[in-house]
Amino acid sequence: PALGLFLFTIARDPLRIIILIAGAFFWLVSLLLSSLIWFIAVKASNPQDEPLQKGLLIFGIIFSVLLQEAFRFLYYKLLRKAIEGLVSLSEDSCSPISIQQMAYVAGMGFGLTSGAFSMINLLADALGPGTVGIHGDSQLYFLTSAFMTMVMIFLHTFWGILFFHGCEHQCWWEITAVIIMHLAVSGSTFCNPLYMGSLVPSYLLMATAATWAYLLSGGSAQNLRRFLLCK
Repeated sequence: PALGLFLFTIARDPLRIIILIAGAFFWLVSLLLSSLIWFIAVKASNPQDEPLQKGLLIFGIIFSVLLQEAFRFLYYKLLRKAIEGLVSLSEDSCSPISIQQMAYVAGMGFGLTSGAFSMINLLADALGPGTVGIHGDSQLYFLTSAFMTMVMIFLHTFWGILFFHGCEHQCWWEITAVIIMHLAVSGSTFCNPLYMGSLVPSYLLMATAATWAYLLSGGSAQNLRRFLLCK
């Protein structure tokens, strides 16, 4: 589904591709900084202290989420400056792309990069030498991980729309809601290997974020009904 969205809504527009790649770069920088802090914290701690290691894991997730959202805000600021530059260079004083479209493409850039790294890690584990479920654990690890990767791609896309809308209209509670949803989805992975404990809340939050983003983008029930009926 995410690849279909990219092919049909982004791939044919060079400007959107540039925005997507830049968004991917911002997410990669946030990942690099998070990994660096995590590496330093683990090396400086006692690996035999299990409560401490669990606390560091919780800290790592919270720090990574906050850093990703901080870079999303920096990217919004950069794109806002880019729109002003495009308007000044345009003959009709109009930007070739709206802030809503930028938000969608930027969120997709965050999501696709996040999904790509998740799948790379999974594929690396799939090469062995271990066998999933050999000790009685769930054999659905790779399947549920694929579903989790997909929901994270869509969530980043919807979060991008909500976050940019909050920044554009100074609705800080929308930005706060995005951060809380991001923390909730990331924290739900602690329920694994009880995969339903992470997948169900994540997909419910995705449906909520999708509906919210659709309404903020100017969508309505009437437009949705026309689309479904192909009118």
